[in-house]
Amino acid sequence: MTEPAPEHPHQPPPLPDSTAHLLTRITDRLGAQLSLVSRNGTRRPMHRTRQYDRPAQDRRGTPAPSLVAVAHGSRDPRALRTVLALLDRVRELRPGLDVRLGHIELNRPLLPDTLDTLRGADAVLVPLLLGRGHHVKRDLPAATAAAPGVRTRIAEPLGPHPLLVEALYGRLVEAGWDPADRGGRRAAVVLAAAGSRDPDSAEDTRRTARMLAERLGVPVVPAYASAATPTVPAALRALAARGRHRAFVASYFTAPGRFASACADAAPRRAAAPLGAHPAMARLVLHRYDQARSASEAVPAPADAVTLLASA
Repeated sequence: MTEPAPEHPHQPPPLPDSTAHLLTRITDRLGAQLSLVSRNGTRRPMHRTRQYDRPAQDRRGTPAPSLVAVAHGSRDPRALRTVLALLDRVRELRPGLDVRLGHIELNRPLLPDTLDTLRGADAVLVPLLLGRGHHVKRDLPAATAAAPGVRTRIAEPLGPHPLLVEALYGRLVEAGWDPADRGGRRAAVVLAAAGSRDPDSAEDTRRTARMLAERLGVPVVPAYASAATPTVPAALRALAARGRHRAFVASYFTAPGRFASACADAAPRRAAAPLGAHPAMARLVLHRYDQARSASEAVPAPADAVTLLASA
């Protein structure tokens, strides 16, 4: 321990190195907190600054790829509001991640415009679509091929997946579904989907219907707004003929739109809302994003590479 200087006889003796080091750390921490002051004079909590002001990084310390959520688009103004609310939930779950939106049609920003803002960057496209079909198999690869300046990966569509079943169940409960109906002879559910001529898309919908039936303990019949049969009214009639008069319509749509409204109108008293910004949907978007990243991190892709990760 060093002796105090003779010209300062009342100066306290220096602290041990370990204590001085600890006090320095505390002082630095307090100084950092006090420096986090916004222009209006209010201090932001350190955890919010750490989470929201720093970009997400991977294990190598490089910026994480942008998440580009790809929505179909709709003339229904509720659709865009719903998708934006969903992406807000995604940002809350993954602070710092660059989350962007691109539409296939009908709404702005369109996907090519979103990709144009990411030239020279990495991006993972997460389709806000519920199964394999023309948009996933054709439109998204075409859009990424037309944007060679972006290193792009395409994630699987959202469905089928247990998190979708969780969201469907939640929306049904909101619409009045009683869990006590499990195993009942009068209850049933129609899973109302957009419809597609693609056999993979139809299989994905049927698989979700089977998963939802296991969760509910009642029959779940897939039905469609277009391009496939049965229609929602036909499915409801068939269930009624079997004595299933307490039938609900589960809306297998990401957001409101023309098809979702048409399906809901078939059973206005017992129709669930679209999946929208349900918490399970936000978790699923990030799950698909992480899947796509993990599948391609082993071999870095060239700048003009396009990878389509087909649904399992």
